[in-house]
Amino acid sequence: MPDEITRVDYYMGAVPNKPGEGAKVLAALKAAGVNLVACLGYRKSAKIAEMILAVAENTPALAKAVKPAGLKLGKKCKALLITGEDRMGALAEGGEKLGAAGISVVSLHAVAAGAGRFGALLTVDPKYLKKAAKVLGA
Repeated sequence: MPDEITRVDYYMGAVPNKPGEGAKVLAALKAAGVNLVACLGYRKSAKIAEMILAVAENTPALAKAVKPAGLKLGKKCKALLITGEDRMGALAEGGEKLGAAGISVVSLHAVAAGAGRFGALLTVDPKYLKKAAKVLGA
C-alpha cells in the first residue's frame, strides 16, 4: 500500500515553560473539537516552550480555541503529512525522491505509530510544496 500524502496547515506558538501549560492548550483544542494531525512541543528557553500544531481541517477553530489557553500562534504555514506502512527505509525513499528533484527538506518529524504504521510531518521551502507533494505521490 503506498504512503498517503496530505497537505496540512500548521502553526507555531509559544507558551510559558511551566508544567501544565501545553496540557491547557491541548485541553482547549479538545473542548473546541479540533482534531490535530500532528503536535510537537519543546523547550525553547528556560522561560518559553514552543508548540507546533498541525491540522488538516478546521483551521479557524484552532486559532480561536488556543487564545484562552494562552498560546499565541504565528502565521499559518504549510506542510506535508506522510502516513503509511512502517518499513525499513520508509523515510529514505521519500528523501531520495526529493533530493533527486532538487528539493531540500526544511524539517522532518517522524514517529512509528504502532500497529505497523508510521507518520511524518515534512516541511520544505513554501515555493516547493506543490512540487514536493507531486514528487512524493500526492
